[in-house]
Amino acid sequence: MHAEASAMGKTAPTVCKNADMDGAQRPGRPSADDLLVLLAVGRSGRYTAAADELGINHTTISRRIAALEQAIGGRVLTRAGGGWELTDLGREALAAAEAVESAVSALGASGARQLEGVVRISATDGFSAYIAAPAAAQVQRRHPRLTVEIVTATRRASQQRSSLDLEIVVGAPQVRRAEAIRLGDYCLGLYGSRDYLAEHGTPADVADLARFPLVYFIDSMLQVDDLDMATSFAPTMRESVTSTNVFVHVEATRAAAGLGLLPCFMADRHEDLVRVLPAELSVRLSYWLVARAETLRRPVVAAVVEAIHDRMSDQQDVLLGTR
Repeated sequence: MHAEASAMGKTAPTVCKNADMDGAQRPGRPSADDLLVLLAVGRSGRYTAAADELGINHTTISRRIAALEQAIGGRVLTRAGGGWELTDLGREALAAAEAVESAVSALGASGARQLEGVVRISATDGFSAYIAAPAAAQVQRRHPRLTVEIVTATRRASQQRSSLDLEIVVGAPQVRRAEAIRLGDYCLGLYGSRDYLAEHGTPADVADLARFPLVYFIDSMLQVDDLDMATSFAPTMRESVTSTNVFVHVEATRAAAGLGLLPCFMADRHEDLVRVLPAELSVRLSYWLVARAETLRRPVVAAVVEAIHDRMSDQQDVLLGTR
């Protein structure tokens, strides 16, 4: 009996170590750790992003997912484009994973809860600078261990957002397996610099715009339908300086390259820019937020989304060019 107990004592640590390494568990009893791994993969759509978030390697992520699938008897993830999407069974498991996360967070909470992690946003140049950045700064002041990455891009919503938590696009998006939330409207107006208008005169009406060059996006590279249609009020205007970056539009207009079709919330910041034909020319567009439903439930993402909503509300008059 003594020899048998001694043998068990020698082998037990090895068994425990192997169980920890391989994610082994009794069939039908998924590990809480494996559920949290699924949570990270489900939110990001990528093993590598989940590995970075959890501080473990890609191989461990794969092994944990395999162990979870064995425990609950089915696939939880399926390949989709360049990333991973949850299966129906995976969404059920994700709900359990969110409950585990909430329980762990509540257990470790003391006072105000401190959020940590990385939130990556894709948004247009103007939105990034004047809405997303101040919103991110507001959240980061409350939660110093949270990082917000802002990638600037003017494009349609992607069908596979495996490397992004949030996308901000112009115009109502057509997306699958994602939530689309309208954030609010903004207006484009036609502007000229004071010096330019003093030299060339102010257009008397829409028909008079034919003699003025336009500063706007590069037509052949513009991917957003609503922005593409914005110039339909004056199809006879010839192109002047064009760019994929709206900050270039503003500065080219200030430098007297022509009349710029500019977001009012950007142009109105400059006293040397004058809005022309404001009653006739006001192009109203909308900002939309696109994200996976499971990503929106992530506490750090929810905090950033709330701050963006607050910023949009606070800046409503500025966005519409009425202040």
